Amino acid sequence: MNQRRVVLISGAVVGALSVALTVAGNPANMGICVACFIRDIAGGLGLHRAEVVQYLRPEIPGFILGSMLAAVATGEFRARGGSSPVLRFVLGFFVIIGALVFLGCPLRMILRLAGGDLNAVFGIVGFAAGIWVGAILLRRGFTLGRSSRVSIGNALVLPILSAFLLILVIAMPAFIFASSKGPGSAHAPVLWALVAGLVVGALAQRSRLCLAGGIRDLILIRDPHLFSGFAAIFVVSLALNLISGRFKLGFEGQPVAHTDWMWNFLSMATVGLGAALLGGCPLRQCILAGEGDTDGVMAFLGMLVGSAFAHNWGIASSAAGPTANGKTATIVALVVMAVIGYMGVDASRRPNQKQTAKEA
Repeated sequence: MNQRRVVLISGAVVGALSVALTVAGNPANMGICVACFIRDIAGGLGLHRAEVVQYLRPEIPGFILGSMLAAVATGEFRARGGSSPVLRFVLGFFVIIGALVFLGCPLRMILRLAGGDLNAVFGIVGFAAGIWVGAILLRRGFTLGRSSRVSIGNALVLPILSAFLLILVIAMPAFIFASSKGPGSAHAPVLWALVAGLVVGALAQRSRLCLAGGIRDLILIRDPHLFSGFAAIFVVSLALNLISGRFKLGFEGQPVAHTDWMWNFLSMATVGLGAALLGGCPLRQCILAGEGDTDGVMAFLGMLVGSAFAHNWGIASSAAGPTANGKTATIVALVVMAVIGYMGVDASRRPNQKQTAKEA
């Protein structure tokens, strides 16, 4: 099948499943949100104690295992990694910080807009701005290095942990936390969520679905190929929201969202810059991890730890808006990412300060 058609079909299915999961019980405009779901898993494991966002979301293990199954079936599962693992962990950490200040990953940003939440517009502009800066760094030679082959055991760790999480969500032992109110208490039935996660994981693996990659390609090579997948997600979810009466246009009173336009912009600029440097959005990192890419695993672990810090340190936003700690963390994230971006550029392609001063 033509790859462009695969991307469009994948986007359409993801959009439909996102609305279906909301109908089945997931929070409004949050049928799928990688950042929110990782945060809930961190809470379910007790890594943070924010009682309203604790639940072992089956969708995330589904993404990873679905990607693995698709990769194995097509001969694309390869154990690889070793490309700046510490920096990938740090970038994943700060990407999730930005997402939780905004209150959503890039996918939820699109779903929020499809639900009528106009606050997402500022997020989209910020996200594109962050990727634009990342694209400049990529043009100048930024790289986290090349990955190499690693033993198969490295590639199997996260899929095995994902399967273990599924056992825990079914058994629900006493040491697992689960919200009785708030977004964490709103969830689709486990089987529905798992099946949707497996389907999304498999489709995203085959299509390379990634909003950060789509915008990056538009900027660097004027290729709308990947971006068309997210356009399909928006169109399908918008249509289904309109049909089901779930569309609510405006800024105020949107579910799990705030109206501070500047921090919606800056927080998603953080996500965009981090995703550009990592080579993919949070969803893409889960898919890479499922394919056997341990660099994706390190980014995922960074996001998991970052989501715990976001709530333990009062960084995550709420409907009341961003916190002072959240604003500070966003600025810190942008500075750290800028330093990583500059240091990752080939030294021979950095501006020569002496030459620049002479020319001035």
